[in-house]
Amino acid sequence: MSALIFIVVFAILVIFFSIVIVNQGTVAVITIFGKYQRVMTPGLNFKIPFVEFIFKRISIQNRSMELEFQAITSDQANVNFKAMLVYAVLNQEEQTIKNVAFKYMDERSFMQALIRTVEGTIRAFVATKKQAEVLLLRGEIVLNVKNELDETLEQWGYHLIDLQLNDIAFDEAIMRSMAQVVASNNLKAAAENEGQALLITKTKSAEAEGNAIRISAEAEKIAAQLRGQGVALFREEVARGMAESAKVMNEANLDASLILFSMWTEAVKHFAEQGQGNVIFLDGSTEGMDKTMKQIMGIQQLKEGGDYVAPASASGKK
Repeated sequence: MSALIFIVVFAILVIFFSIVIVNQGTVAVITIFGKYQRVMTPGLNFKIPFVEFIFKRISIQNRSMELEFQAITSDQANVNFKAMLVYAVLNQEEQTIKNVAFKYMDERSFMQALIRTVEGTIRAFVATKKQAEVLLLRGEIVLNVKNELDETLEQWGYHLIDLQLNDIAFDEAIMRSMAQVVASNNLKAAAENEGQALLITKTKSAEAEGNAIRISAEAEKIAAQLRGQGVALFREEVARGMAESAKVMNEANLDASLILFSMWTEAVKHFAEQGQGNVIFLDGSTEGMDKTMKQIMGIQQLKEGGDYVAPASASGKK
């Protein structure tokens, strides 16, 4: 009876130690007496009790870690990096799993090698650039790290999924100097823009003033022409009216000097009505009129080239 119980207990133990459950996203590496044997995939698996052992359970899910380190540019400026690294097992092939399981003694050694490799690659790249270039080369830095690490990580059984440079900062003194440079450049650009705006304003103002002067001159020219034409028409009409009046008076056997007398009295009347002063000095006597008319007629005779003959005075003298 005791032997049967022993056999049952032993069978239960064998079954218990033979069953291996591998979680999803994980594989198990099996060894026999320390030598690699096979890989168990997720789900229910069986092994030979007391002969096969689980050497390591390896996660094939994506993993991430944060890095903080410092690099020096070619012009001796310290650059502080904060980065996030995302990596995973390359695939579930047997050789890949063997590399992951046996390349490093433990997970800590692998993490240390991965961190130092990433930091060294970034430092080597930054050392060839100047501080003013680093902030603009975020994408190039990530691409360079991926290109440098892909082959190395494949030998370890991993691959780099993503590298994000979350923060790139310089020392405080360098940040202050860079801020001053940016501020001075902004002031310079503002001054240049203001100068350009002032130049454009003055140019447009000068153009507008020139156009106004030109338009005013054209208007004045046209106005002067119109005034001249008006004066010429007025004189023409006056001459025509006087000729008609003289003709009518000659036909009526009247002295044409009456026309001059009428014009004289009209002029005196106009001076009195339209004058702005309080006193008008004008010789309104018949002798003054006679003298003025003689002067006018004399000038007319000289213009026509004829001999000057003094007309009879308005008072009846010849």
